[in-house]
Parts: sequence; C-alpha cells; structure tokens
Amino acid sequence: MKNELMSMLEARKDEMISIRRHLHENPEVSFKEEKTAQYIADFYKGKDVEVHTNVGNGYGIVVTIKGGKPGKTIGLRADFDALPIQEEADVSFKSKNEGVMHACGHDGHTAYLLVLADCLIQLKDAISGTIKIIHQHAEEVPPGGAKSIVESGLIDDLDAVFGIHLLPMGPAGTVGYHAGYSFNGRAYMKLIVQGRGGHGSSPHLANDAIVAASHFVVAAQTIISRRLNPFDIGVITIGSFDGKGTFNVIKDSVELEGDIRYMTNETKEIIAKEVRRIAKGIEEQFDVTCELNYTPDYPPLYNDPELTAKVAESLRSMNDKDIKEVKEFPALSPSEDFAYYAEKFPACFFYIACSPKGVDKPYFNHHPKFDIDEDALLVAAKAVGQVVCDYYELS
Repeated sequence: MKNELMSMLEARKDEMISIRRHLHENPEVSFKEEKTAQYIADFYKGKDVEVHTNVGNGYGIVVTIKGGKPGKTIGLRADFDALPIQEEADVSFKSKNEGVMHACGHDGHTAYLLVLADCLIQLKDAISGTIKIIHQHAEEVPPGGAKSIVESGLIDDLDAVFGIHLLPMGPAGTVGYHAGYSFNGRAYMKLIVQGRGGHGSSPHLANDAIVAASHFVVAAQTIISRRLNPFDIGVITIGSFDGKGTFNVIKDSVELEGDIRYMTNETKEIIAKEVRRIAKGIEEQFDVTCELNYTPDYPPLYNDPELTAKVAESLRSMNDKDIKEVKEFPALSPSEDFAYYAEKFPACFFYIACSPKGVDKPYFNHHPKFDIDEDALLVAAKAVGQVVCDYYELS
C-alpha cells in the first residue's frame, strides 16, 4: 500500500498546487471562513466518508475514514484560515480579497491534506483502524478553533494526532521535528492604571498614571531576568502604551496591552503570578488602582517524545526522491493552537521546509511577501502518508 499511496500522491501533485492557488486567491480570516469551509466540504461529496461540518466554535470540519478492519484511531489536522494582511508577494495567484492573505501557509496545509485524504479513502480497505481528518478553522485568533474541536466530542477516541506546518527554514525536501516542548504558549494582558489627573504645575495634588504605568513596564521585565530560571524561555512584550494627553496635564489613566510567551506550563504560572504581584505593588506604591485582564491563550505545544521519535525514524527510513533530509529543528517561539490536541492526545507536530527556490533570505510566515516552494506540498503529503502507513504497519 505504501508504494501505491506514494505513486498516487505523485500523480496528483499538480492538483495539490491548483487547490493551494485557489485557496490563496480566496483567503478568509479566522471565524469568517464560510466559503473556504464550503469548498472543503464540497471536496468530500460523494466519497465514502462521514463528514461533520460547523464543528466547534466556527467552521471546523471532521471527516471520518473507516478502514476495512477495526483498529486504532488517529487524527490528521490542517488549518485553513488566513490573516488580515495586504499581500505583497509577486505571484500570479495573488489574493483577490483586499487586506486578507494566506501569509502563514494554511492554504498549503489544506491542499496537501485534501489530496492525501482522498487517496487514503481509496485505499481504506487496507487500513485496520480509523483516520479522522481535521480541517480546522481559526488557528490565528484566540480562542482559536482547536480547543472547541477537542471539546466537541467528535475526536475523543483518538489514539494519536499528527499535524505539519510549512516553514521557510530550508529547501523543499527537508522535514524537521522536535520532541518535547516545541512551540511557545502565550497569554494576553491588558492593564488599566487609574490615577488622579491634575495640572502639570501641581504634581503633589495628583497621582500620575503615566509614572505608575512606566514603573510597571520596567518592573515586568524583571520577571524574565530575575524570576525565571536562566534556562527557561519567557518573553513579555508591552506592545501598546496608550498614555497620550496634553503636555501640561498629568494623565488621569493609562491603558497597556502586552503579549506574554512561555515554553512550559511551569513558566506560564510563574509569569502570571508575578504580573499580578507587580500590578498590586504599583497600586500600593503610587496610590492608583490597577485593573488587570490577564488571559492565557494557547498552551505550550508538547510533542510526545516517544511518538516523535517514531515519526523521525519513519521519515528517515523513506527512500524517496522528494524527501531529501530529515533533521531535528529547534523549539520555536511562535504559538500554535495544535497544542490543545497535544494536551489531550499523544501528538507530533512536525515541519515541512518550503523556502522558495533561489531565495537566500526568504520571508518568514506572517510577512506580506511570504511565499512557498510548492514542491513542499508533495513533500508534506508523502511525509504524513508515510507516518500513517508506518503507524498502521502497512508495507
């Protein structure tokens, strides 16, 4: 079956590219992917599968492929939302939707998985088990789509779940993996510092919210430098400081917004505790009030070490002209809501390199000029197909 699957995928490479380009031209942002979801659902019409649409808190789709015999159940996940970015990439299939772009590769994720799923449907009688294809909406915007799909009950029976991400970290043909904590978790912070306004000439009659908020910004950075183990990863970014007023008026209130990143759940708890402690201290020190909204978004993504080792071994055993190198990648600082699947099931989320040919410094995901080498679509399909075959011990 494995050889037959790989031949089928090779024969449909152009179809993967065509699907990717259609999706790229017609991107939709998170929680508004109605037409994209319909396109995906239409792809499965008439096929011998069970299709659930509108899964979770949006347009999620779960497709169940039942094998010829009972056995274990695995999930294969691809996201399909785009970003609110005006495209600047010089491609013939540029986005037709103003201010919206597939700048993270989710069009490619969906394209490879649709074709791989169709091939697996045709070969399902040889599979002793069930494969659930998870087409996920809204990866880019918290609370995301993954958590709600996990909570839907439709994938409670998974024994393992797999996913990939296209990354311009090498030429097409390179596949990367990382065991353990692999993507940062993140939290959102909003702090309103309420002081007492006054005249610039009489600071003793006011409580300056700008001074108090500035102390919070500086003190928050000591969480990273003085509260975390030097070997742990954490980042606190205050991305918005809304304190604009009049030059001779002491500001009454200031609003801050921040982004917090962490690689482990232990670090997550430390940062949250210290942010709250500092906010309370600012209240006492400056006689102001601090209204803090601290909301954890996506958890750190943890790749099951045993399962990841098997994936790496499986990929290295391939003697395939399209997969040229399999290597360990570093842990990555962005966040990924695939982490919600990995919290509940043994999971492996691995990486498909896609740097465009002839480009020394490719634009990274989320850049308005982001593009991929479309050869990576076949690499993704083959890599995941190989993992599926080896999981079910299909030769």
